[in-house]
Amino acid sequence: MHTLDGAAAAAVSGTAGLLGGGWPTLFGIPVDFFLFACTLIGVALFHHHTLRVALTGLTVIVVYKILFTGFHAGSGLVGLLGHLQHEWVILTNLLCLLLGFGLLANHFERSYVPEILPRVLPSGWVGGFVLLVLIALLSSFLDNIAAALIGGTIANIVFDKKVHIGYLAAIVAASNAGGAGSVVGDTTTTMMWISGVNPLDVTHAFIASVVALVVCGVPAAMQQHALQPIGAATAEAHPVDGARIAIVFFILTLAILSNVLANVVFVGVADNFPVIGVAVWVALLLAAPLRQPEWSLLPESLKGSIFLLSLVLCASLMPVEKLPAASWETALTLGFVSAVFDNIPLTALALKQGGYDWGVLAYTVGFGGSMIWFGSSAGVAISNIFPQAKSAAAWLKGGWHVTLAYVLGFIAMMAVVGWQPHAPLVR
Repeated sequence: MHTLDGAAAAAVSGTAGLLGGGWPTLFGIPVDFFLFACTLIGVALFHHHTLRVALTGLTVIVVYKILFTGFHAGSGLVGLLGHLQHEWVILTNLLCLLLGFGLLANHFERSYVPEILPRVLPSGWVGGFVLLVLIALLSSFLDNIAAALIGGTIANIVFDKKVHIGYLAAIVAASNAGGAGSVVGDTTTTMMWISGVNPLDVTHAFIASVVALVVCGVPAAMQQHALQPIGAATAEAHPVDGARIAIVFFILTLAILSNVLANVVFVGVADNFPVIGVAVWVALLLAAPLRQPEWSLLPESLKGSIFLLSLVLCASLMPVEKLPAASWETALTLGFVSAVFDNIPLTALALKQGGYDWGVLAYTVGFGGSMIWFGSSAGVAISNIFPQAKSAAAWLKGGWHVTLAYVLGFIAMMAVVGWQPHAPLVR
């Protein structure tokens, strides 16, 4: 999942297990992985019941580990509690961000700024592509959940609530592409930064991101234009609500400042407390006297959030201890894996192992989650606004260009800068 910052490093410390060593296996693969795979297949097939499927899968995995394998923190209920103690920061952060940024996006929508965008965006499919570029730029310095939600909110208005699922996939892809080369734009790159990776060592991920954005953005914009062109601006457009715009900037500013303070000034605080998530909610509550958030959105948003938390927790329970030897082939594969498997533990394992080109890895684990709607926290957030996105088959069919973009972006980056592995980090 994406954009939980320093809390992730501590949260994944409990993900180390034994890959097949001492664990019940089937065809040489730990049974845990088959249970997780069944959960993901169930989510893909029964997209109208994703929450039930995810919670059922989590329950089965937890019961299995209590009865047969134990947890990384110990056996039985004590081991489960120990594991949750490791994971609570990242889970709480993610919950706060999904719910909080959902309310932020509603503030932005009710500011009436999206109503005047048809006057600013170019006409035709080019306007849809420009919007995707703006989402990517926003995500380069901001949480990808917020960037995707703001982009989805704008799209919902300028396209008169008729948004193609291929364009939804491109919105998520743009939000993930924008953060790939920035250590403040994505959880995985922030993890690299606080682990000792030079911020300049991930910037060449932008080469792949730019190519990928064009490859998926152009056909997605054409898909959207064929379904519903950008609406014409109306003379009856409401006046912009400056107070709501100020609230949006206030929330984003407090979130960014808390992230910097927790990871740069007060190093280690974010490992033990959900700083950025709490900061977003403090900002929301402080601004409430000026403009009340749309609290009625929370129940439905909570369902989507619990769904994602269930998958994140399932992924953290898998007995993964090491990755294959670091190589460009491994990095490319991790991008496909991150579409269904939490990219936070994958990144943590790669940092521990070393030998990766950090820019290449940042792109693959960051952009890779865009290929399936539940592969990225931005995708899950978008599905809270657009329920039609909760179909893996429809996402893959309509968003075929995202997978193509991932591969071509990777090829472009390798052709320009090649594979430049770095030595293991000194700890």
